[in-house]
Amino acid sequence: MSGFAKGFGVTFSHMFKPKVTVEYPEEPPKLQPRYHGRHVLNRHPDGLEKCIGCELCAWACPADAIYVEGAENTETERYSPGERYAKTYQINYARCIFCGLCVEACPTRSLTMSNEYELARDDRRDLIFTKEELLAPLTEGMEQPPHPMRLGDSEKDYYESGPQNPGASAGAEFSLSEMLARKEGAEQ
Repeated sequence: MSGFAKGFGVTFSHMFKPKVTVEYPEEPPKLQPRYHGRHVLNRHPDGLEKCIGCELCAWACPADAIYVEGAENTETERYSPGERYAKTYQINYARCIFCGLCVEACPTRSLTMSNEYELARDDRRDLIFTKEELLAPLTEGMEQPPHPMRLGDSEKDYYESGPQNPGASAGAEFSLSEMLARKEGAEQ
């Protein structure tokens, strides 16, 4: 009989507390700024990619969810300020555990994690995000690579100016839809 009373005691104690209902699709929840969501490949302020194709993120990934294939930059086709760039970059979100070790391993801070969490798909093949899907969108003043370096004559100029001029990594904590909404609000 005492177990019966304890069970109803829990029920009655919760009956009079305020409801914590989340209206999810209409009102998305507010996430903490450091939430680990979808990855973003950032750009320099002139549009060149920060990723140098070193593959350290793939080596650091405990779930083996990242595939990187590096290639050499040439003077006629330059995608990043260094000698190399990521020709192929893929993240398999069916395997990713969102631990953030790939972000910690990145020497150029090209890979960050956004607040975007709506990654559900109907087909598992759609969970493999390619470089084009992961790259930060071009903002005002950026040019689509390949193009020559605009922020200096050497890659050292790019990396020394990074803290003062972060490029697309400023705002990577927001989802793509939030970034577009902010951009539309700024234009009005």
